[in-house]
Amino acid sequence: MELLAGLLDIVLHLDAHLLALVQEYGVWVYAILFFIIFAETGLVVAPFLPGDSLLFVIGALCGMGSLDIQIAVPLLVLAAFMGDNTNYWIGRLLGLRLLNRASPRFIKHEHLEKTRAFYEKHGGKTVIFARFLPILRTFAPFVAGVGTMNYRLYVMFSILGGVAWIGSLILAGYFFGNIPVIKDNLTLMILVIVVVSFIPALLEYLKHLRNKKTAS
Repeated sequence: MELLAGLLDIVLHLDAHLLALVQEYGVWVYAILFFIIFAETGLVVAPFLPGDSLLFVIGALCGMGSLDIQIAVPLLVLAAFMGDNTNYWIGRLLGLRLLNRASPRFIKHEHLEKTRAFYEKHGGKTVIFARFLPILRTFAPFVAGVGTMNYRLYVMFSILGGVAWIGSLILAGYFFGNIPVIKDNLTLMILVIVVVSFIPALLEYLKHLRNKKTAS
């Protein structure tokens, strides 16, 4: 319970915690931010890390002059790209072994074929849009690897998605994060970002339940 409360405090007060890191570690804070973005997109065990709200706060601190936007944007785009590709190759090389070992009765040949077919048809859109969806951005690269999505296409859409995700949210924080009404209510803004980012997943889940109920 204390751990959950601590994580919630970090998420809701990212600006204060990140500013404290900047003051304590100086230029090394870029390495910390690199690792966080890399881990969220590259390690399937880290879907809980803050992404959208963290990027917005990074942009706000760049606007204040505490961080350098010319370093933050390319560095974190690189972190997102490397994380995505690490996750892809984990899925492609080890995915089936890991999934079979974890829950063999759920891994069926037809499921894998459906995954491959889905990524052949919608893979590019999924890779890009998944960037903006918590949890999904962690698992989409892994599933793309398991489904053996064409790697050249994957790399292209991974770069586009990373630039769009990192660039849009950092720039949003840079230009709007220090407007007085937003700066004075940054905790509320962070909460709004978190809630809004989960809305597509919630709508999709409700749609799934409705379709399941209709089918039965």
